[in-house]
Amino acid sequence: MKKLGIFALVFVLVLGLTQCKKENTSSSTDEGTKVPITLNVGGGNVSRVAVEGSTGVVTFENGDVLYVASNGTCVGTLTYNGEHFAGEVSEPTEGQKLLFYFLGNKTPEFNSDNTGCSVVISDQTEQLPVISYAPSRENYQIGKTNYNATLLNKCALVKFDVTTSSEAATCILSMNNKVNIYFINNSFTYSQDGEGMITMAAGSGEKWAILLPQPHLTHPGTCSSDGVYIGTSDNVPEIYENGYLTEGISLTVNTPKGSLRSLFTVNANGDQVYFSQGNLQYIGSAATPYWKFADHQWDYLGTSTGQNSSNPNVDRDLFGWGTSGYNLGFAEYQPWTIVWNGDYWPYNLFDQTGQADWGYNAIANGGNTENSGWRTMTRQEGSYVFFTRSTASGIRFAKGKVNGVNGIILLPDNWDASIYTLSNTNYSGYSGFSNVITADDWTNILEANGAVFLPCAGWRVEATVNAVGSDGKYWSASSCGGAERYGWELGSSIATESGLYYCSGYSVRLVHNAE
Repeated sequence: MKKLGIFALVFVLVLGLTQCKKENTSSSTDEGTKVPITLNVGGGNVSRVAVEGSTGVVTFENGDVLYVASNGTCVGTLTYNGEHFAGEVSEPTEGQKLLFYFLGNKTPEFNSDNTGCSVVISDQTEQLPVISYAPSRENYQIGKTNYNATLLNKCALVKFDVTTSSEAATCILSMNNKVNIYFINNSFTYSQDGEGMITMAAGSGEKWAILLPQPHLTHPGTCSSDGVYIGTSDNVPEIYENGYLTEGISLTVNTPKGSLRSLFTVNANGDQVYFSQGNLQYIGSAATPYWKFADHQWDYLGTSTGQNSSNPNVDRDLFGWGTSGYNLGFAEYQPWTIVWNGDYWPYNLFDQTGQADWGYNAIANGGNTENSGWRTMTRQEGSYVFFTRSTASGIRFAKGKVNGVNGIILLPDNWDASIYTLSNTNYSGYSGFSNVITADDWTNILEANGAVFLPCAGWRVEATVNAVGSDGKYWSASSCGGAERYGWELGSSIATESGLYYCSGYSVRLVHNAE
């Protein structure tokens, strides 16, 4: 870790070409004898400091504010005028150091006796709230007005690669975003304010951010500005004071609503998709029926709602081929269809402008807009995900029992095997559902790190539902001719190119292309 040398000046480290320019703030110090203080910052190239490995430097700007503490209390502020910091403060204690705090021009909340303050750095949409501190190099003397200091960062400088554009501001959750300063003993502590949200500017490309010290975080949660969960694609390392991290952290923002926050490569070209948060469901029991994704990845309906009937007013998640609800001229197309009377059906779900694909619908918790990008994977893509793609760990799938439900665990491209130990990985034979995983471990460890779970939801032939909990069949978007369509069988063995009769009812798990 590189430490900066001592200069007889004040400096602050800021990232990239972005500069710190915030509105002026002031403390509520007691009125009394005021004394002028000038803090020199030098001139020329010594008035700014580059971070080693970084691409930019930032200087103080007119209006930047330093808080001044003496003998355990805040005594006032100094404001930068282009050459130095200057201002009047309450009389400091003679013979002691002056303590200077740069709080990124955020407005601090002071203790009632001005012995400390708290600062939240949640909003980094436009400015970078660098937190810096230094004692004066000279003790305060009555009549002496000129002082020098060298500020050190009390936070880390981190460059994110924001790979997806967004119309709204993005944010990072579960981060330290609050610094508590105690002037009485010159100590800093760091914590979360609320959800620990740090907001970043919208748009693609490299973005700079300030992170307060904290331990290593694995896939911290992320969200859009309206609170919709999205997710990151990499870890945040341990953050040290004055760490000056400059290599950057990969961050994916604005993933589709209703998607899991992990990427799966689906072909040799490197195209990637996000999986939906759960199997597709048609809620026919609602006053106005609608489509949604299951609330949990392990959820399935079985026969609990009466989906083994042709009643249109029941909930269901086992669908006949091409039953998206769009009338494309075929004999049967409604999601409640269980008996087939026609002899012509969509050949592939991506024919007829894609409306035969269930993903064409407005999905309530998946953006609630028609044709928003959700779709069913082709048979070739499914085969690639299971048997061909490369992953960081070499693990693509494993059988397991999650929250008491049998199914298949799919691991994302960047899966780290040290996150959770799984047995019989990449094994398509039976071997049982040997990986028994609690709901807490699934939610907090595996799903939190991008794992996908495909439950054994059974399958239906007309009005008969079979093998609920022990077998699962999922549609692909591809036809294999005649009366069969391709799909995935996930029971005693895993097959991704099985011919499945279109008059049967199978599960649907949608994906969304990554930008």
